[in-house]
Amino acid sequence: EPPDTPNNFSCQTQDMRIVTCTWTQGGDTYLYGRNSPKYTLSEEFSQKPVPCTVSCSEQCWCSWDIGQQRICNITVTVENPLGKKTAVDVFDVTHRVYPAAPFQLWEECTDTEITLYWKYHNKGVELFCQTEVLHPDGTVELHNGSDTRLHYASITLHGLQPYTEYTARVHCGAAKHFWRWSEWSEAQTIRTKEATPSGKLDIWREITPVLGGRNVTLFWKQPPSFQANGRNISYEVTWEKVEDGSKPERLSFSSVYNSTRISIDNHSYRISIMAKNNVNYSLPSVLIIPRATGKREELSGSELKEEQVNGTDDGIFISWEPGHVYDSYIIDWCNFPMLQPCDLQWKTFEPNTSSALISSGAFVPGVRYNFHIYGSVANRASLLEKKTGYLRELPPLLDPTVEKVELTFNAVTLSWESYPANESQSGFVRGYHVYVSPVQEDCSLKGSKKHVLPDDSVLCKYTIENPEEKRYTVKHLLSNTKYKLVVKAYTDGGETPIVNFIYIDTPFNSNKLYLLVLLVILPSLVAAICRWKIKWVKECCCPVIPSPNKSKVLSFKEFKISSEKVLKISDCVPDVLAVDNKAEDQKL
Repeated sequence: EPPDTPNNFSCQTQDMRIVTCTWTQGGDTYLYGRNSPKYTLSEEFSQKPVPCTVSCSEQCWCSWDIGQQRICNITVTVENPLGKKTAVDVFDVTHRVYPAAPFQLWEECTDTEITLYWKYHNKGVELFCQTEVLHPDGTVELHNGSDTRLHYASITLHGLQPYTEYTARVHCGAAKHFWRWSEWSEAQTIRTKEATPSGKLDIWREITPVLGGRNVTLFWKQPPSFQANGRNISYEVTWEKVEDGSKPERLSFSSVYNSTRISIDNHSYRISIMAKNNVNYSLPSVLIIPRATGKREELSGSELKEEQVNGTDDGIFISWEPGHVYDSYIIDWCNFPMLQPCDLQWKTFEPNTSSALISSGAFVPGVRYNFHIYGSVANRASLLEKKTGYLRELPPLLDPTVEKVELTFNAVTLSWESYPANESQSGFVRGYHVYVSPVQEDCSLKGSKKHVLPDDSVLCKYTIENPEEKRYTVKHLLSNTKYKLVVKAYTDGGETPIVNFIYIDTPFNSNKLYLLVLLVILPSLVAAICRWKIKWVKECCCPVIPSPNKSKVLSFKEFKISSEKVLKISDCVPDVLAVDNKAEDQKL
């Protein structure tokens, strides 16, 4: 195939004497050896071939000395046995200056300024240079312009941070007829000098009463607004009595420390903490520890009710009642409340703030975190509120242990008095569920709700909504029956699966036995006795009425009226004599 026209043909110079032309080759002609494409360059104004040798790899290029010539008309020709193509570039050499990269960079610096120097090759060309500065946070700044001297150029960078590393590099272009930037110089890493630390340390305290005084644990950290501005950072802690102006006491600590404990008496103390580098001290951060009144409540806030707060995916939301007298608020908490030390953390808020989302990489679900909210005025902090909450509540770690079982034939009373509902739990215990069922069948007790297990068996469920109520009576049970029971605590995170039961056997109903005795056994016994002693019973209960004829009273001399014996009054001596005037008796 015939060759393609050379693409992107252009020429440039670094010193306005040596011109270099570049272009890209066209497609494959499938001709090789003697028949492969041949490139030649010519200058149309001088009608002479260009004295250069073409080299090609990714692109083709050719360089030669143009002497004093300033206007050039360069033609590149490519040909093979099947044809030829050309490309032309007409240019003013002063408009095609491509400077060499700056070299031999060096610097002079203070704590906030860097003056960067470099050398350059293009002595006869006025250059315009650009400096790129890479900051520690990854941001890049470009600074245009430079001060050019005979053998070097320079630029001064202002507004830098003390004792901070910056990386700078430079490239240049022609100032009058800009064509393109040079290659970048080698990068130079520069550190500014030290300066006095800027800003204050963020400080806090924890007060523990002891015999005759108090132990004060002091904490400090560098907030984002604080700049160490140097190496060999150390900390100095100073404390003195507020009232009598006694001589201050001091302790110094290296940069690896962020806390210390001091012992003070019950007077009011002023405590200050400063950072120090090789240049000077930072401004002091001050705390005032008020005079102790002897009341433990002033330190622990035991009279304050602890309010429950809710967690979210991003942290634990805290709100408080604002007060107009405070110039700031402080919230402190422990990242690891079950450990000692607990990694005390604190955060300071502006006086117009009344809520905050407290987040920490150490927060995990199922751990209770306690928060103390302080109001601060004139460096004196006082406890305002206490909060407690979970990032997310989980089911209780342990089930209540039933310690006492009281049985009757139709009820069972369960007790679990020692079950803890405190911060050791993985959620706030909201109450308890009592599950019960006969061993051999599903449950359907009066007053209960149905609860279906994964195996489709049915339990009776009773709910106790008061976490302090640790005793419950299940009623309406059947006597002489085996039951299985379990007590589960629940939180907003739910409860653990039901696995282990306790088993009870209700006793026989004695009332039924009494009824059986009264209605069946006792009458049967009485009937048997009566049958066995029928004669005696008859004599006791139904005696035979005696016949007067067999009475000894009538054992007298017989005197009959008709067939009946008659007693003559003369035959006996009466005790009492009564006279009846009835006619019949008179007749008798």
